[in-house]
Formats: sequence, C-alpha cells, structure tokens
Amino acid sequence: MHSVLLGLHLLLSPLAVAGTHAGVTLPDSVSLSGSPLVLNGMGLREKYFIDIYVAGLYLPAKTSDAAKAINDDVPKQITMSMTYDLSKAKLADAMRDGMSSAPTASAKAHTETLAGWMEDVGPGDKIVITYLPGKGTSVSVKGKEKGTIAGVDFMKAIWTIYLGSKPPTSELKKGLLGK
Repeated sequence: MHSVLLGLHLLLSPLAVAGTHAGVTLPDSVSLSGSPLVLNGMGLREKYFIDIYVAGLYLPAKTSDAAKAINDDVPKQITMSMTYDLSKAKLADAMRDGMSSAPTASAKAHTETLAGWMEDVGPGDKIVITYLPGKGTSVSVKGKEKGTIAGVDFMKAIWTIYLGSKPPTSELKKGLLGK
C-alpha cells in the first residue's frame, strides 16, 4: 500500500527539474516579466585547468544556432554561477576584454559602466545578465541589481562575448548552445 501511495504521489507532484553541470545546478526555466524562458544549455568556463564558473543560457525556445541566440530581440538571460574566487579587478578586466571586440561604438561606449558594476566574487556567487526588449540589458552581481543599459546593440555585444566567433572557450559556447 505504501509503495502505491508513493507512486501516486510522484505522478501527481510537479517535478522539480534542473540542469546540472560541473557540480552546479541551475533551474530548467525562469520567468522574466511574465515571459517563460527555458534553460538552453550550460557550459563550464575553465582557464589554466581551473574551473571559473558555470554559465546557463535561458531563451524563449531552445536553439543550437548562435546567431539566432545573439540576434533575436527577445527576453533572454545568462546566469554565471562562480566556482572560483575572482577579484573585482579581474572580472572588470574580463568584461573589458570581452567588449573590446564589440561590433559597434555605441556598445563599446558602455564598457567602463559594465566593468564598474563588477565585485569580488567567490564560489556560489552569481552574475546574472538579463535582456528585456524595450528595456535593455540588466546586470546583477551577488543578487544586487547594478543597472540597465538600453539598446539592442549592447545586448548583441554581450551575447557575442559568449556565443560569437571568439567565446571565452569553445566548450563554454557549445555547452550554452546545448551541443
């Protein structure tokens, strides 16, 4: 009887599902201003054999097409869950380096703002980059909203850092695209 009740309970209970990669678990979906997003993929950022962070890419629908993920003017989010201690200075430099290949001057103009929003982080801390059409790209670090930069150009520049032709690592890009 107990096993029948347990089976019935499991069938009727909503399943709590999540993605896990390199020991980091992220939810399978998030909601942004009422728009549901699905976890497209997860990837590990490594440098010199050190695990730096696990990132998750959230989109309205799954895709393995990097250009679509970058260019679509839809709600989207990248969540970076840190697995290593990094100083504000190192994170700021990484953002500057990523934005150095931004395709437009208007996107590059916000590089120092983005770099200035960084903080010292450690394992378990999160950096969340969220884009909402008509609003812009918002950044939160360790649960604190840092600000929003308007414009599609800036959003595309940020997403290009992770999904473009020169991502931090090809394995990170493949993971985010679910490959």
